[in-house]
Amino acid sequence: MMVESKKQQAESLYLILGALFIAALVSGNLIFQKFFHWTPFGKYTFELSVGILPYPITFLVTDIISEVYGRKRANKVVLAGLFASVFMLLIIVIANKVPATIWSPVSDIEFNKVFGLTFVAVGSSMAAYLLAQFIDVQLFHFWKKLTKGKHLWLRNNASTISSQFIDTFTVIFLLCSFGAIEWTMFSKLLIYGFVFKVFIAFLDTPIAYLVIYSIRKYFGLKKIGEELDF
Repeated sequence: MMVESKKQQAESLYLILGALFIAALVSGNLIFQKFFHWTPFGKYTFELSVGILPYPITFLVTDIISEVYGRKRANKVVLAGLFASVFMLLIIVIANKVPATIWSPVSDIEFNKVFGLTFVAVGSSMAAYLLAQFIDVQLFHFWKKLTKGKHLWLRNNASTISSQFIDTFTVIFLLCSFGAIEWTMFSKLLIYGFVFKVFIAFLDTPIAYLVIYSIRKYFGLKKIGEELDF
């Protein structure tokens, strides 16, 4: 068992990781309507929503929490993200209903143009998010058990890439179904989004290694598969 000060530090770190997860999730849902061009290696041009930029962070954080704190703690963060998204959605719905003043820098039309589809976006995102995140956590621990706590790179990438495809497919399918995006864009956005997420998943592997190694070393977790107990 950890001494009291270490327990408090472990709890604080868990809250920080959870806050980072929720911030990335909510911001991604808010900014999704802007699209940009991504040209990796100067060859292929991808068209992506800016909402995809913070989203890989959510999978990185759940993998870190899963590795250090265990499955139950990771699932709690996923549920907290769901509640935060629902609360954010309610606030936006109310804000959209309240009429703007004559001197308001942002008119009702402008506000609705930016946030009008948030309900559809958040609904689609939450459905995809719940499915993908829980699959990510389950697959992470499946590979962790199968490899007996070894090969972090394998479970990090195998769980993330699989769940990212499910997430990308589900959210784009629902957005097209609700008319937020044209069906003609479905295949293109699915490929673009998935390739981008796989690219980021490989990039964040060394980050996951560094963060997890640092946490385990600081809290004295020496055994393979050992988790923080507080």
